Amino acid sequence: MQISYNWLKQFLKLDWEADKTAELLTDLGLEVEGISPFESIKGGLKGIVVGEVLTCEKHPNADKLKITTVDIGQDTPLNIVCGAPNVAAGQKVPVATIGTTLYTPEGEAWKIKKGKIRGEISEGMICAEDELGLGNNHEGIMVLNDDLLPGTPCSEVFSIENDEVFDIGLTPNRADAMSHFGVARDLKAGLRQKEINKELITPSISNFNVDNRSLKMQVEVENSKLAPRYCGVTMSNLIVQPSPDWLKNRLRSIGLKPINNVVDATNYVLHELGQPLHAFDADRIHGKKVIVKTLPAGTKFMTLDGEERELHEDDLMICDSEKPMCIAGVFGGINTGVTESTTSIFLESAYFDPVSIRKTAKRHGLNTDASFRFERGIDIENVEYALKRAALLIKEIAGGDITSDVEDFYPKKIEEHQVFLTFEKTYSLIGQKIPQDTIKSILASLDIKVKSVTEAGLGLSIPSYRVDVQREVDVIEEILRVYGYNNIGVKNKINASVAPVSKFDDHKLQSKIGDQLASTGFYEIMTNSLSSPNYSSLLNDEKEGAPITMLNPLSNELSVMRQSMLFSGLEALAYNINRKKQNLKFFEFGKTYHQNAAERIENKHLSLFVTGNRNNGSWIGGDTKSDFFFVKAVVENILERLGIAQSVPSPTENTVLSEGITLSLKSKPLVSLGLVKKDILNALGIKQEVIHADFNWDNVIALASKNSILYREIPKHPEVKRDFALLLDEGVSFQQVYELGLKTERKLLKQISLFDVYTGKNLPEGKKSYAVSFTLQDTQRTLTDKQIDKIMDKLQKRYEQELGAELR
Repeated sequence: MQISYNWLKQFLKLDWEADKTAELLTDLGLEVEGISPFESIKGGLKGIVVGEVLTCEKHPNADKLKITTVDIGQDTPLNIVCGAPNVAAGQKVPVATIGTTLYTPEGEAWKIKKGKIRGEISEGMICAEDELGLGNNHEGIMVLNDDLLPGTPCSEVFSIENDEVFDIGLTPNRADAMSHFGVARDLKAGLRQKEINKELITPSISNFNVDNRSLKMQVEVENSKLAPRYCGVTMSNLIVQPSPDWLKNRLRSIGLKPINNVVDATNYVLHELGQPLHAFDADRIHGKKVIVKTLPAGTKFMTLDGEERELHEDDLMICDSEKPMCIAGVFGGINTGVTESTTSIFLESAYFDPVSIRKTAKRHGLNTDASFRFERGIDIENVEYALKRAALLIKEIAGGDITSDVEDFYPKKIEEHQVFLTFEKTYSLIGQKIPQDTIKSILASLDIKVKSVTEAGLGLSIPSYRVDVQREVDVIEEILRVYGYNNIGVKNKINASVAPVSKFDDHKLQSKIGDQLASTGFYEIMTNSLSSPNYSSLLNDEKEGAPITMLNPLSNELSVMRQSMLFSGLEALAYNINRKKQNLKFFEFGKTYHQNAAERIENKHLSLFVTGNRNNGSWIGGDTKSDFFFVKAVVENILERLGIAQSVPSPTENTVLSEGITLSLKSKPLVSLGLVKKDILNALGIKQEVIHADFNWDNVIALASKNSILYREIPKHPEVKRDFALLLDEGVSFQQVYELGLKTERKLLKQISLFDVYTGKNLPEGKKSYAVSFTLQDTQRTLTDKQIDKIMDKLQKRYEQELGAELR
């Protein structure tokens, strides 16, 4: 939100530097994120002076150029070549001297330099209106008043406003501060705490009078729940034209573009008082009726931006006797807007239900200054005052008459909210005692009335504009921010208790595994839990249930809660691959969301994504491609780190993986890993292989917390290795070899590993060769050759009998 300092000083006569005021506003909770200078004329006419044209002669080398001598109050006149058709001797003109910076209408800067134009020296420039930013005319140079002295700075001739604009990061709860008056009101309270008493100057409406009753508009409110208060008045004999400079400057300083005096006046009052208003061309209101109501779903309506919108049945509309005229509190219609031909208006000021306005604005993708305020809650007691203030302002700058009484529909007056503030709770939350007189003074500066006083506390009445102050703690927060957070003392001693945390705490385990993955070259990503509904069709898994759809999505691409961690991770891969980063290892902790007939389910996951090369090639060796077995090793290391051993692999039934396995333990699935299907990769524009591992983190944590840490002493006796080259049928897996070996020798066989696989030439058809290594060890004594041979013979026979193996 932008706040003009000059505008702010109309409410509080303050002579502080802007930086000092910004510091106090920030202390009050209205954080000033920056201060920007504003000039009503860009450049402030620096270097532009009044000149008198002494001579004006035709340029010898150009038909449309003239050579002038111009007196700018110096000893020697300037020679200036000018192309304007209206330049003549004796004129007083604005002259841009050498070194002056001028600005194009688009804001681009350019400097005046001494040079030659068609062979003649030119020592400056006689300027047109648009070249100085004083208007749009470029038909000729500006001619100034004859009584001006040569050399007078043009900044003294023209009214130039210099301002400083605060950029305030307003929190959503501070609806009361969404105007210059609201900020001034807060600033007054802060100054009073510093024992600086300033009077808050409010615009007077004492001159509001009905001139005649020649244009009556009948107002009907059919839905008082959505429009608890609605005011309106008519004005006639207006002259719609550009606004005066002072009004234009106020609006431009806060980033608004002036339109015409009537519309500008409503925008001015909106940013002055925080009350949105709307002006309708009264001659276009059929039946002289204004009806506030909802319309059937599907009704078409053309808004001011020229876009036809389809209305929802809950959208509150401002209508005449035949058609809708405005989406209440959000956006006006194209057919009843104020134009240059408008001579009479119906001026509206209202309070609309914040929830209704917020939903309507979201539905239509509109975010206007009016909806921004209505949906946060405005002051219902300010509605009539702002209407009269705007009417008087329009009358001042556009002429005309007030031609009706104020129609004020306000059937149920909103009473001020009552809160009881206890001193004990105040001291407890603030952390120290504040004098009760100080508390009462702060409350008074915030317009919070003290209705009753007891030993325990104060009975308070909250003003209607503080829609965010509803509870005792809200009042305490108000007291503290005005008293000053910086004024709360800090104790030299801090007492703290240490909460016992399990070693299997989820966050601790996440941190441990995250560090482990980072040490192996993985990068952590954090993606959005909102996803595209299109991914559900790619997931194609009925067991996942239906997606959970957002009621008010920001966009269609973020309209459902994700059912899988896969797609957000693939989006991150695609983003990096498209930027020439093909070798990637990502991990993410996150949640998935599902809905079945009975309930909504939320599951936690750890997701791994690997693509490209495991490492980049160097002079020592070439590239090493990431593959399934690399990811499998990473997965097994994670499970081992968590104390989960002996997980059982099985072919995966995951619908997004073309090849892979699922590791389970005690019938609980722990991890699914494998290659992502090509059609899914193609859908996201990924053309390289991706290996994905998805941990069911809830199951992993549950098992990890049940496992005890086991340890054993380092064996004193050496281990022995023996190898077999086994000729096997192609259908026999290493898993079968592994499990059969451990069943055969349970005591001394410690490890079985596969170190070579051979298929092809010199082998019988349908056969393959496994080179398998067996590690034997006895913790009590050194193994003898006889013991070793006996075990190896037993293994050989078992493989021959049950797997049909042959030794090569």
